[in-house]
Amino acid sequence: MRRQFLRQLKTRLHALSERWYFRPFRALIADSRLFALQRRGVTGAFAVGLAICFIPLPVHTPLAIAVALWARLNLPVIIATIYLINPLTIVPVYYAAYLVGAAVLGYHRRAFHFRLSWEWLQYGLGPLWKPFLLGCAICAVLSALFGWMSLEFLWRWRVRRRYRKRHGRVSP
Repeated sequence: MRRQFLRQLKTRLHALSERWYFRPFRALIADSRLFALQRRGVTGAFAVGLAICFIPLPVHTPLAIAVALWARLNLPVIIATIYLINPLTIVPVYYAAYLVGAAVLGYHRRAFHFRLSWEWLQYGLGPLWKPFLLGCAICAVLSALFGWMSLEFLWRWRVRRRYRKRHGRVSP
């Protein structure tokens, strides 16, 4: 099912690459590694997607596409991964990043009162940016490493299990 879906997606992209507005990008889109279900492309795309999730700007999708094209990572996986951050999860994830940054910098948590004014943006938000950005950077690196290692482990474990089952040796 998954492979068939990716084949259909690849043929649709091939048809799109024939359009005049995609001709400059034809060589990039036609690369088969962008849709291949190979371990390195998938695990790398998952890790990079998790890291991109912690960028606090609304540039996730264009950045993910650019990185996938540049590094030849699996495009559907990186796009699906960056959508882990959505309107329901953005507040707890970024608040956790702020807490990590505040803990590293030694800042004490303090309550802030939001007011929609230029003065609050200048003076009320100012002390929160350093721990927030540091926390985003730390969480991006740690989540990318943890995501890559765990998916790599799961992929290898499943391949070994299927190999042993195929050859009549069942692993415990």
